[in-house]
Amino acid sequence: MLAPTSIAAPRTPAEWAAYYALRHAVLRQPWQQPIGSERTPADDEPGTVHALLLAAGPAAPAALAVGMLQRLDARQGQVRFMAVAPTAAGQGLGSQVLRYLEVQAQAAGLVEIVLHARATAVPFYERHGYAVVEPSHTLFGVLPHFLMRKPL
Repeated sequence: MLAPTSIAAPRTPAEWAAYYALRHAVLRQPWQQPIGSERTPADDEPGTVHALLLAAGPAAPAALAVGMLQRLDARQGQVRFMAVAPTAAGQGLGSQVLRYLEVQAQAAGLVEIVLHARATAVPFYERHGYAVVEPSHTLFGVLPHFLMRKPL
């Protein structure tokens, strides 16, 4: 695997394509969801922060990890669409993206982050200071989620 570059918002059409391709491949395709289901109107809202960690190298951009921070109100944001490429799992890249989004939230004056974590991701978020508030929804009828919260 190539070493990662720094985290930034996607800028070029190729970077946006890599960003959405990873979101789909990790978060939608395994449950037979169509291309386009990885997108949300919140992607284009003012104040939304996108985080993209690319593989370094001369080839077309390849996303290693992605995430999104959506501003909910003047005080609270929501982390959404966190994904790490399976070939890059276990290398701390998800932690880097999450920290980047938290720093961006603090810079925007937010004082709390919420998220809806898949049951399998709850321990990851707990290691980063998030606490389970309550069970949330079940995505695609098979993926239980939990509402989690972290003060900044």
